[in-house]
Amino acid sequence: MIRINLVLLLAVLASAVYLVGVQYDSRRLFTELDKSRAEARRLETEFQRLQVEKRAQATPARVEKLAREKLQMRQATPAITTYVTYSGPAATTAPQAAFPAAAASQEGMP
Repeated sequence: MIRINLVLLLAVLASAVYLVGVQYDSRRLFTELDKSRAEARRLETEFQRLQVEKRAQATPARVEKLAREKLQMRQATPAITTYVTYSGPAATTAPQAAFPAAAASQEGMP
């Protein structure tokens, strides 16, 4: 009878130690899950903030302002517009003059 009681006592102690370990792991995992959810909420908020900032940076007025100030561009008007006209013979000789080695290699080809 004492043997059975000792075996049962050891079984109860083993299950108690196992239960404490499982509860500890459960609490640790719940804490990690809570931290992960908080991080996900923080990242979602940051993503939304960056989306709003991106939309604000890409407005046409801001792009025009940057073009004027940093690139020193200006509006095209008829007074400063230069029109280029096509002249037939000059356009056909320009590529040959620009690439004399390519023109020479093409002449030797059958």
